Amino acid sequence: MQVNSEIVAFIRDIREEHPRIGKEKIKKFLDEYCKERGMRTISVSTIGKVIKRYDLTFAPSKLGYHNPQSGWATRKVNYKSKVRHSPKYKEMGYIEIDTITKFIQGIKRYILNAIDISGKVQFSYAFRALSSRNTVAFFKKLETVYPCESGIKVVQTDNGPEFLGEFNKYLKKRNIKHNFIYPRCPRVNGYIERANRTLQEEFIDLHLNLLAEDIDEFNRRLMDYLLWYNTERPHKSLNNLTPIDFLLK
Repeated sequence: MQVNSEIVAFIRDIREEHPRIGKEKIKKFLDEYCKERGMRTISVSTIGKVIKRYDLTFAPSKLGYHNPQSGWATRKVNYKSKVRHSPKYKEMGYIEIDTITKFIQGIKRYILNAIDISGKVQFSYAFRALSSRNTVAFFKKLETVYPCESGIKVVQTDNGPEFLGEFNKYLKKRNIKHNFIYPRCPRVNGYIERANRTLQEEFIDLHLNLLAEDIDEFNRRLMDYLLWYNTERPHKSLNNLTPIDFLLK
């Protein structure tokens, strides 16, 4: 049974948050999630198999452990810091990251996009494949060009598999807090959602053929666009300053 890892992560998240929800109810939420992302959903029976195969059965938080040495008591908890509302962060250092997926003539490409919610500094990079390892590579590039001396303090993402695994471990190693939004709450990622639209309208949709045929050249031109975006393009939310001017004022 081959199931998209993003679907498995979605089912895991909803079962962690609602341990008693059954496969029939999960199906409704999963269909909406897949429709929003242009993915093929799975059947109720397959959802049940995923729950069983990946042991997605969680004890309700209100129940305690009778035996402190039992398997449940000593089980390692996979804790995620989750946010319910759009962040209000006045200083630079709070980064939202998201993935833009593009299908061009049967070819699939992924653009990771990041924005500082205060200073509006933006960085993006295209990849042929989506993985937590590529997200680490992306984040290292971001750290190299990030203009604020105090560095990145918080990263906020959705629950996609590209933001788990090696990427989550890397953030912990760098002592950077990783906040996750709740499933089906894209408005909490409002800053990056708006940045995604702007990036697609102003650059990606104008270079789709290049993205499919020559991703290296696409990324070179993307760097030129981002340099213009961060140093020359005025931003209404910054009183028509550029992100760099806002940082230096």
